Amino acid sequence: MARNKFDVDERLETPFQWKHLKRAGKYIARHKGKMLAALGLSAAASVATLFIPKITQWVLDDAVPNQDTGMIGRMALLFVGVIALSIVFTTIRSRLMAHVSQRIIYDIRNDLFAHLQKLPFSYYDSRPAGKILVRVINYVNSVSDILSNGIINMILEIINLVFIVIFMYTTDATLATVIVAGLPFFVAVIVLIKPRQRRAWQNQSNKNSNYNAYLAESIDGVRVSQLFDRQEVNIGIMRRLATACRQAWLKAVYISNTVWLSSEIMTQVVTTFLYIAGVYWMGGGKMASFGVILAMGQYVSRFWQPITNLANIYNSFVNNIAYLERIFETMDEPVVVDDAPGAQPLPDISGEVDFQDVTFAYEEGTNVLEHMNLHVNAGESIALVGPTGAGKSTIINLLCRFYNLNGGKICLHGRDGSVYDISQVTLHSLRTQLGIMLQDSFLFSGTLMDNIRYGRLDATEEEVREAAVRVRADEFISRMPQGYQTEIRERGGNLSQGEKQLVAFARTLLSDPAILILDEATSSIDTQTEKLLQEGIQEMLKGRTSFIVAHRLSTIKHCDRILYISQKGIAEMGTHEELMRKRGLYYQLYTAQAQEKAA
Repeated sequence: MARNKFDVDERLETPFQWKHLKRAGKYIARHKGKMLAALGLSAAASVATLFIPKITQWVLDDAVPNQDTGMIGRMALLFVGVIALSIVFTTIRSRLMAHVSQRIIYDIRNDLFAHLQKLPFSYYDSRPAGKILVRVINYVNSVSDILSNGIINMILEIINLVFIVIFMYTTDATLATVIVAGLPFFVAVIVLIKPRQRRAWQNQSNKNSNYNAYLAESIDGVRVSQLFDRQEVNIGIMRRLATACRQAWLKAVYISNTVWLSSEIMTQVVTTFLYIAGVYWMGGGKMASFGVILAMGQYVSRFWQPITNLANIYNSFVNNIAYLERIFETMDEPVVVDDAPGAQPLPDISGEVDFQDVTFAYEEGTNVLEHMNLHVNAGESIALVGPTGAGKSTIINLLCRFYNLNGGKICLHGRDGSVYDISQVTLHSLRTQLGIMLQDSFLFSGTLMDNIRYGRLDATEEEVREAAVRVRADEFISRMPQGYQTEIRERGGNLSQGEKQLVAFARTLLSDPAILILDEATSSIDTQTEKLLQEGIQEMLKGRTSFIVAHRLSTIKHCDRILYISQKGIAEMGTHEELMRKRGLYYQLYTAQAQEKAA
């Protein structure tokens, strides 16, 4: 039984499928010109080096016995020329393929990242970030080389093998047959170990994925770990995952090395038989000369090397198919929340909103909202309160269309009086008119200016400062070393939680939305700062529709209407005074908070 979610392996036990390589062909086809040039250069260099054993034969059988120094000199120049040509061609080929490999990495990673940007929240809710990250980084790196150099090398090795066989049989057909005779035994070894090798590398990729996922989460949550003194426990988990990763890798390498070992053994066995046969036939008056035997001895390793390489390339293809499957699986993940066919841009909206018979469930069969109806007038401020998990943030998420409805619809009214179903308009045109500040005030690495300007890149520095002033963020920003140009660490690590929320609030207000959404926006701000913030946002709320989710009920007393969300919908609705006179759920919650504060 798994001890935590990081012990659970991804399912990678799928048969080898050539369709994944065919699909990957579109990335290869973009660089076919450079790849064909690299193949031509490689083939020329390889064929050129095949003349080296022939040069050896000519020198030993002709030049040396006849003491032809001129021929020896010409053969020496030819030898140097062949080596130089091979080096030049190989260098150019390496540079071409390095460029192609990096472009393939860029293309696949770009497509994968672009798709990840479109996937719904539900996709990320069910997966550790590390397991997503390992697909974008490790898996793409692994497959890029096999898609570029792997294909070139496979074709090249086949060409090499053909030319080597031709050179061997034109040198001595009998000895060439001795060399080729060991091939069936080597093929049998490959066929036997291939299934075990694939399973071993799949298992290694599972363990590596688990390791990366836990590492990413541990770094992200290091403050909480230190707070609860979990270091030793975390180290133990990491050691277990690292040990599993190491053992899986070693096992996979041991099995893979069987290919190399079999090739080496077969090469030595065939070489031994070659020299025995050559010496026997020389003694018996056969045609094999010393130069021929020596040349054929060089061809032995040249014959078995491409065969070993082809076996390794094939196994790499098989192993990397598992990575391709994961990459394409992610690319094929349906974009559940997307523009509907024929979706039209949403024109400027007035802020009037209608929830009509809305039903929604995160998990099938467990509705969070059922047949909810709500009409919000333009410029009205709506507060959402209630117990945790009742659906307050869900209402916000549905209005922003982070999830699709299971039933009903949500409509926005344009300034011209037209009504638009948000499922039938483009996401871009919808979300650019919504100012959203979620409970998690996420800040990006960069300057404070960049973070506030994140949702409106064309904003001037004056507009950025104005937004910061209105939410009281300017006060602490002005005290920073470089003011608005101060670099903040990842996730705003050098800011307090309250300061991060003030920056996020300025970012939201700068977008000048028709509808302002605050989801627990002041939950981490101290009481004094919150009072200042409330003064700043009141002006922004005037004439602007707003939805405010808050646990501190004292902060939403001014709202036009307060909705108590419970029992899969709106349990109570009214102004603060109306709900207090009603002495219902809201009254109980407000009274309990007041008593807690007094205590």
